[in-house]
Amino acid sequence: MTTPQLDDTHDPTAVSWVESANAPDTDFPLANLPFGIFRHDYEERPRVGIAIGDQVLDCLAATHEGLFADVDPSVRAALMSWSLNALMALGRDDARAVRRVAHRLLRAGTPEGERARAMAREILVPMDAIGMRVPAEIGDYSDFYASVHHATNVGAMFRPDNPLLPNYKWIPIGYHGRASSIVASGTPVRRPRGQVVATPDGPPTVAPSQRLDYELEVGAFIARGNRQGEPIALADAEQHLFGLCLVNDWSARDVQQWEYQPLGPFLSKSFATTVSPWVVTLDALEPFRAPGFERPAGDPAPLPYLDDATNRARGGFDITLEVWLRTAAMRAAGADAVRLSRGDFSGMYWTLGQMLAHHTSNGCNLRPGDLIASGTVSGPTPDSRGCLLELASRGQSPVALGNGESRAFLQDGDEVMLRGWCEREGFRRIGFGTCAGEVLPVLG
Repeated sequence: MTTPQLDDTHDPTAVSWVESANAPDTDFPLANLPFGIFRHDYEERPRVGIAIGDQVLDCLAATHEGLFADVDPSVRAALMSWSLNALMALGRDDARAVRRVAHRLLRAGTPEGERARAMAREILVPMDAIGMRVPAEIGDYSDFYASVHHATNVGAMFRPDNPLLPNYKWIPIGYHGRASSIVASGTPVRRPRGQVVATPDGPPTVAPSQRLDYELEVGAFIARGNRQGEPIALADAEQHLFGLCLVNDWSARDVQQWEYQPLGPFLSKSFATTVSPWVVTLDALEPFRAPGFERPAGDPAPLPYLDDATNRARGGFDITLEVWLRTAAMRAAGADAVRLSRGDFSGMYWTLGQMLAHHTSNGCNLRPGDLIASGTVSGPTPDSRGCLLELASRGQSPVALGNGESRAFLQDGDEVMLRGWCEREGFRRIGFGTCAGEVLPVLG
């Protein structure tokens, strides 16, 4: 594997003067420093923030205090914006410059850190005192189908003798999602209604979805875009990826079953997609790179525009992902959430770089702040399946929750929480925070 591009921001011995950032189980140690958008309850204007322990570095306040004087004026202007689009548009090099400055500001024992610590009350905000927003103004959203385990499991439910269609191992399958209904973690999700059928041939009725599901996914925000008509080569793809987040692509399976042929998902997925609030940069993830999927004998090699030595050696990311569920009955009893599954993002058949290269291969232009998502992350074992459709075998084997309840699909009052983190010997553990949403009853 190619030697990772590491610097002092990955130093596992570095200590922050923000004490909560030094806890071994924090998602946001000094080695992470993800970007997000937050808002004070008393203030209309959102701000750029950087997570550190249980605090947020207010980039607007820090810039006003002169703490980012070492970066380019265009970068300072982006840090004073109300979304991450401006910083994303500048590209990964400028985001890396911000990361390095923030690391010195928040590190104990540096001159910059001592100066920042002296004005902590002006530049730090407790996480529990703010509201988080969707990190960027998302112009377009595309969702992929990149887990071969998920595709095989779902395909087997409908085509037991031929679970994977002929194109799957040749092309990163995806569809164009709905950007307007993407919401931040913590936003309740209303159960949708739609056309559903009792038998495959219909006729349909309009009713609330009875097969509401979650999908555990990883999302990637676009940094610099490309001109229309100019594809992005796989070798350059990661220069156009700003960072990663968690995604729950809520799905109404009964609506999906009736509508998806011949053009794919539509109303079954456009009602809501939840994203986690913190964007973990590719620089923070550098110590946790993994090889691309090792294709078994007999699988076709990717076409040349989807293949190169670097992608094979380190195109993946070793991210542990979990799904947790808390029902209304659990909340009423004061009981903890239960874990439904644990998976690993390094097992995806297609890498994010391949997804981006394919997305633009026809000349499609991507723009800063656009979001692409991986599709459901599922593994080879039953406890690593990333949606209830798989876990409960299309509703035929409901999942026991340990308190007498079970779930074939989601019920009103259920809260779904996605979590993700990276761990590797010799480096600090880093995490993504939580991507959460509670199911509310259908309107009307």
